[in-house]
Amino acid sequence: MMKTNEDLTPEHSIAQNGKSFHWAGRFLGPRVGGDATRLYSFCRILDDMADGDIPGGPKRLKNIRSGLINATVSDDLLLPDLTDFIQKKDISAEILVALIDGLIQDQKTVALADERALLRYSYRVAGTVGVMMSTILGCTDRAALWYAVDLGIAMQLTNIARDVLEDASMGRRYLPATWVGNMLPAQVLAAANDEPSYERDAISTAVVRLLCLAETYYESGTKGLVYLPPRAHLAIAVAAQVYRQIGVQIAGKGHQWYNGREITNRRTKLACSVKAMRTLPFRLRSVPSHHSDLHDTLVGLPHVG
Repeated sequence: MMKTNEDLTPEHSIAQNGKSFHWAGRFLGPRVGGDATRLYSFCRILDDMADGDIPGGPKRLKNIRSGLINATVSDDLLLPDLTDFIQKKDISAEILVALIDGLIQDQKTVALADERALLRYSYRVAGTVGVMMSTILGCTDRAALWYAVDLGIAMQLTNIARDVLEDASMGRRYLPATWVGNMLPAQVLAAANDEPSYERDAISTAVVRLLCLAETYYESGTKGLVYLPPRAHLAIAVAAQVYRQIGVQIAGKGHQWYNGREITNRRTKLACSVKAMRTLPFRLRSVPSHHSDLHDTLVGLPHVG
């Protein structure tokens, strides 16, 4: 459904698209929670532009990108508020441009080549959000950004596992060609509609691999939560646990990607919130060294290379 300018508000964006974030945001105070909601809503609006859900969205997205690089070349209505926000919150325009580059990539037929392409894409559209959110949440240690990137990547990998069928219907295949024999999105859709087949099984195996990769990044990302203030630590731990649970449910149902999107209900979110509290004792321990090999594929991208 096409969105109007009246839809471009934090409250509307969170209500429609950010249920997991909205749940986790309950653990933040009003000031930090408001800033985090504002950042999330900007990111969601940019995503809606990329998907064409907002009138003139793709063109506006490119204009906003140009405006962030050179303020004299764009007069998009969203740009003044966006620029004012990132300047006040000391968010790098460069990393926001990296996010937009990932969203622009989605406007074409997507068929990622390999795991490197998958991780670089996941960094652009989600690792960048982790970095920006760390700033909003009051994180002052730059070492924390490595872990924030990992958590963002992990959550994006979960999204991809959840949305294999939906993405294929939009001409997108994020599962690497090296994992699925270079299937086109149309072939993924056909495999979902057929009886059990080699193609369907190959995609299920790729989803298994995707979720295993996500777990590696979740393990790293959650270790960095100790860099955040306590309330922010708990809020992000809850958000991560809710996303992680989606993968658990997908695995529990035999990685049947062809049955559509997996969701978490209120009861499950409550259980995830309790599990997230178990990360709080980590604050009493020293932070382990970050495994730099997790970012080997990201060299050259903003804030990680």
